[in-house]
Amino acid sequence: MSNGTSFDSTKVSLEDILKDIKAGKIQLPDFQRGWVWDDNHVKSLLASISVSYPIGAIMLYETGNQDVRFSSKPVEGVKLSGNGKPEWLILDGQQRLTALFQALMNGKPVQTRDFRDKPIKRWYYLHIPTALNGSGDREDAIISIPEDCMIRNFRNEVIQDFSTIELECKAEMFPLHLIFNTVGQTDWQMKYLNLDPGSINKRLETWTNLLQEIVQRFQKYQVPLIKMFKDTPKEAVCQVFEKVNTGGVSLTVFELLTATFAADDYKLRDDWCQRNNRLKEYKVLQSVKSDDFLQVISILASWKRRRNAMKEGVEGERLPAITCKRKDILRLTLDEYLEWADPVTDGFIKAAKFMHSQKMFDARDLPYRTQLVPLVGMLTYLGDKAELDGVRSKIARWYWCGVFGELYGGATETRFARDVPEVVDWINGGNEPITIQDANFTSSRLYTLRTRNSAAYKGLYALLIKDSCLDFISGEEITIQMYFDDRIDIHHIFPQAYCKSKEIDMKQCDCIINKTAIAARTNRIIGGNAPSDYLDRIKKRAGIADERLDEILLSHVISPDALRANDFQTFYNRREEELIKRIEQAMGKKVQRDSSIDEMDHAGDYEETGEE
Repeated sequence: MSNGTSFDSTKVSLEDILKDIKAGKIQLPDFQRGWVWDDNHVKSLLASISVSYPIGAIMLYETGNQDVRFSSKPVEGVKLSGNGKPEWLILDGQQRLTALFQALMNGKPVQTRDFRDKPIKRWYYLHIPTALNGSGDREDAIISIPEDCMIRNFRNEVIQDFSTIELECKAEMFPLHLIFNTVGQTDWQMKYLNLDPGSINKRLETWTNLLQEIVQRFQKYQVPLIKMFKDTPKEAVCQVFEKVNTGGVSLTVFELLTATFAADDYKLRDDWCQRNNRLKEYKVLQSVKSDDFLQVISILASWKRRRNAMKEGVEGERLPAITCKRKDILRLTLDEYLEWADPVTDGFIKAAKFMHSQKMFDARDLPYRTQLVPLVGMLTYLGDKAELDGVRSKIARWYWCGVFGELYGGATETRFARDVPEVVDWINGGNEPITIQDANFTSSRLYTLRTRNSAAYKGLYALLIKDSCLDFISGEEITIQMYFDDRIDIHHIFPQAYCKSKEIDMKQCDCIINKTAIAARTNRIIGGNAPSDYLDRIKKRAGIADERLDEILLSHVISPDALRANDFQTFYNRREEELIKRIEQAMGKKVQRDSSIDEMDHAGDYEETGEE
């Protein structure tokens, strides 16, 4: 009942809302965009509810007004048996409600997206020990698992299996889709308690704590609800929808901080616009985002807080963390922003020059845009010291370990915050950073590097240019001017058309071993010709002697004899080994040699970690 008003504010249990969604009582107006939340958004939302944090109000519109006849559709994941008409339409909250319905009540994997916006299906679990650790971050306890409940490594080998209740119980991974499933939850509880009869009392205590501290938070969670009644005019409904709906994505941390600083009459957006224009003068920084900038400031500001606390005698868990997570960026004060904004801007420019020294000149060639965050942090902190040769060598080694170890492809805020102080400490005589210790590369990975989707693919391309590979025509080293003027790009050495005509394995043909940095004009000469033919054309075009052409080919770690003989396999095997040596030199550690074809053919094409 509207009681003469057009809307009402109340609270409704999360369980009741999700049940109404499942029954089709609550649906979406057909003009709503599709569900767009990615895996990290879903985990963050589940973590918020698990600690009873507010997730914002939901706005519903009552159906039945003959003047407002919107066609409707069920929330994504709902399967209705008939053509039931909804009682309410969701005006605001589609993303939150869809995520919660799919994760908690649908009983099927959530259809979400990964960090590259690729469709994936995920189950969501709660790691019980992490969740019950009072000093931990609850978001770290929410784990997303592939549809088959198995986690695999890059070889497609199963390294963690949660495909049965017994395996879930053994790993203490509670499936969140059982939160509102009493029968399923009871069955899981009994298997968990009886898994080890000798520790049943301890397990019962853990289970009781899990129910009280987490499960019941979901079951008792109350969602603020704004109901617009059916007598609300159509114009008002449309206006409200336009004002509250922002295209299905949450506000960015930059937008939220902009609103916060506005209370102090500071225009953050205008300030960032000026800084961003300065950064965009460097093509390698074209993809930098406002949130990247704020992450660097958060790392440096929180590290300063930690150092100050240590001077005051604070120890252990009471010390402030070094962090750049969303919730911690929102804690930045205006004074902290003003303290670090100029140095960090200069740090980004230093990072651009560092990338130029590593022969990366364009944003599309960056293996990871995100790795700029810790790089800028350490360059800002080190100041002039970062210009010393020994210091730059260590930073370069850390950088290439991150690239070839493919360590920055997902949610990496924890690694960012760890990298900066650890690399600085290493430069000052401390231990090697964990990122360098974690970095591993296997020779078979070369066989699967075929597109720019891979960080290591782009990294190896840059590494060849860095190691003074020469232009095929002019014989000069590739500089930033030549890079753009001659349109240097990654091209085949044995052309695709030639490989097809000779029935050469196209996976070998298209992998990075058969590619190098070649100017557009040279690539036109190469065409689809046999190497022996196009080498003759290059010699005549550029007036190059055989000995000089050999030098140029060797600068690309290409065997001149194999190329002139059109011997693909000899060329391939020799170049594979030479590329491995280059990677070892850059990482400062050995590469594991293994079969480059037999094993990886069974693993499939692995292109998971790069950024466009």
